[in-house]
Amino acid sequence: MCRKALIKIYVFIFILIIITLLVFNSSDKSADIDYSFPDGFLIGAASSSYQVEGAWNTSGKSESVWDNFVHTRPEKIADRSTGDIACDSYHKYKEDIQLMKDIGINHYRFSLSWARILPTGYSKDVNKEGLRYYHNILDELEKHKIEPMVTIYHWDHPQSLERLGGWMNELMADFFADYATVVFREFGHRVKMFTTINEPYIYCIVGYKTLRFAPGLNLSGWGAYQCVHNMLKAHAIAYHIYDREFRSQQNGKIGIIMPCFQHYSKDKNDLVSTNIAFEFQCGWTAHPIFSKDGDYPKIMKQMIAKNSKLEGRKRSKLPTFSKQWIEYIKGTSDYFGLNHYTADLVEPSPEAAAFDSLNDDGLLYTVDEKWLSSQSKWLKVVPDGLGEILRQIKNRYNNPPVYIMENGVSDPNTVNDTIRIQYLYAYMKEMLVAMKRDNCNIKAYTIWSFLDSFEWDMGYVDHFGLISVDFNDPNRKRTPKKSVSWLKSVLKSRKLMPIIDYT
Repeated sequence: MCRKALIKIYVFIFILIIITLLVFNSSDKSADIDYSFPDGFLIGAASSSYQVEGAWNTSGKSESVWDNFVHTRPEKIADRSTGDIACDSYHKYKEDIQLMKDIGINHYRFSLSWARILPTGYSKDVNKEGLRYYHNILDELEKHKIEPMVTIYHWDHPQSLERLGGWMNELMADFFADYATVVFREFGHRVKMFTTINEPYIYCIVGYKTLRFAPGLNLSGWGAYQCVHNMLKAHAIAYHIYDREFRSQQNGKIGIIMPCFQHYSKDKNDLVSTNIAFEFQCGWTAHPIFSKDGDYPKIMKQMIAKNSKLEGRKRSKLPTFSKQWIEYIKGTSDYFGLNHYTADLVEPSPEAAAFDSLNDDGLLYTVDEKWLSSQSKWLKVVPDGLGEILRQIKNRYNNPPVYIMENGVSDPNTVNDTIRIQYLYAYMKEMLVAMKRDNCNIKAYTIWSFLDSFEWDMGYVDHFGLISVDFNDPNRKRTPKKSVSWLKSVLKSRKLMPIIDYT
């Protein structure tokens, strides 16, 4: 054999060895990861005011948009229930926080009721009893060394403001900023982590487009876009107020929470649909804040403008930001607040449906039947999706600090919630891989939810809580579920513990 032939064989063998090593390392890419949590990493649980508080019309609180919705349109709730009493956390907050202490959680994310603090909706009318309630919560959290993470708005504005148009009214941004200013002034010296608005995309779609959530309106295809538009302005104004008037004294962080699910192409050769799905969901609110250029994603602007024209409209359903607003909104978040639950499959929709005003992204969303189901029809267990979305956030938005503010699964109303242990273990594992292998900048992980609670249009049918609540018991008896024992071991060891028979 000639020398040239031998050299070619050696080169081929060398390349084959390198490829084999790369494949081996790739297939075993997380085998050597230490599944411990870094110092300072926070693990906690979450709730929201309407879902847990109850006391809907006492102590100075006014009617909220959700109070009005469940009372006037009970058929919209799966079990025709309300949040009038909910978990009665208004009266049982000390018991709840003691449970948190017993579990050992690091932080508690909860929201404030706009209607409880400002019953008329306006900052000139402050309800001292409402302020006292939230100070009481902060007192208990401080007593037990649990860090508060406060969401200023989690979908329950005063009904009086909805009568003025709610989030369809541009003035709502100013009303919200006034409300946020009251919150900063009253609680900012005690709270170091604020969120302005929870999930603008979700609330605006289901509240002003699909009739499912309060206020239950379908506004001809443009309502959801106008709602998000006004929410982004409201968030930015509140952020700048905090930055200008409070940050130097209070030294806290303020951000916004985006819902970002993972999308997989149904056809592996389709490299376009997943990007469109990301931009129409996560990017809709993230791009104006976290991208280099600001504004809505380009693909959204193009597709919605095209569809609007085909529908015979004179202008795009997607409102336009001025250059001044683009610059004003850009960069207005100290962290990336992430809510993540599941994943889906996407593909281009048939041509006949591609320009449906309810489907401006031109996509069909389905699931893989092999994915494990939960109690909630919409929630499939797809742990890989969390890792994928964390890497996308890192790569698209220059690796911002990410606070996972909601991640969880529903169970069939049982304290033997093995599915929750499996879910939390698998999703935490993916998160740690993203952190330690891929250098994603993740600071906290928050379980939804601390208590079984009023799950919006599903009422008390879906159960997301670590703690079971007996809604047939006037005292709303709390019972820790099996997952609590597992979580205790994780929090105590500061390491992701294997799944064994926790009792």
